[in-house]
Amino acid sequence: MSNAALPPSTGSSASSASSASSDWGLEQIVADLRASREERHRTRHPLGIRELPSREAVVNIVAGLRAALFPTHYGAPDLTDESVDYYVGHTLESTLRLLAEQIRRALRFLPENADASDDVLRARAFKVAREFGHQLPDIRALLVSDIQAAFTGDPAAQHITEILLCYPGVWAMTHHRLAHALHRLGVPLLARFINEIAHSATGIDIHPGAQIASSFFIDHGTGVVIGETAIIGERVRVYQAVTLGAKSFAADLDGTLVKGNARHPIVEDDVVIYAGATILGRVTIGRGSVIGGNVWLTHSVPPGSSVRQGKIREIERGDETP
Repeated sequence: MSNAALPPSTGSSASSASSASSDWGLEQIVADLRASREERHRTRHPLGIRELPSREAVVNIVAGLRAALFPTHYGAPDLTDESVDYYVGHTLESTLRLLAEQIRRALRFLPENADASDDVLRARAFKVAREFGHQLPDIRALLVSDIQAAFTGDPAAQHITEILLCYPGVWAMTHHRLAHALHRLGVPLLARFINEIAHSATGIDIHPGAQIASSFFIDHGTGVVIGETAIIGERVRVYQAVTLGAKSFAADLDGTLVKGNARHPIVEDDVVIYAGATILGRVTIGRGSVIGGNVWLTHSVPPGSSVRQGKIREIERGDETP
């Protein structure tokens, strides 16, 4: 009889094989990982904070806020005129409570809160969450302007529902409008968390510190990057793979990067930036300008400029510069 015809091994031999395969040397692995965590490669916050914001909770918070802002699109499917306000109120109550807890956890990472008690942070978190809740009508107004800009700017858009359900740019801007409000209220870690969740889902990377005015339209969106100190005016449209980034990074004498400097572009009202364009540094793109695809731009351009590869045409003056 050939070996192929033999039945699988059973009994003591199988038990021995199982025992041998489970001898991972875990004691040494665990000891080495502890040494890495505590001595050689520490990643823990200097204060030893263990209670971190929860990604699952933040995802649920954004889903709840989205449902409260647009209940007929993201909320319950059977809402009526009589039940919608109750639904929004009930959703906000549970969502803001969850948000306050995540704010409390995030506030612990601010240096000024190093010695604050949990009770103090809990009170601060409630105050921030309450103020954030009162900003939601204004946030919704901004998002509606973004949705309308998408509908006006994209001939393929059939109706508002399609934009709300299908457009990654609107999804990313929903996260950003919420995150920017939290950033301004002094919770930068949680704000960054919210925008990075959108980044993972859409490929659109917007820092929560970026200031973006109304009627902003990101068409297609994949690969868009907007830096922390960027300022974007009204009715601006950008396409996929556009970067509004920093040209250089100032450093201290010891080589540590200086945080918070204004290092990203200012884009004035009614600007269009086509796919693949890269604009770097604290430069100003003048009102009504058009930046062509794949342009690399590191200097300011006046209002009404048309910039494309190889040349700049200033519409107002009517001349061309190589």
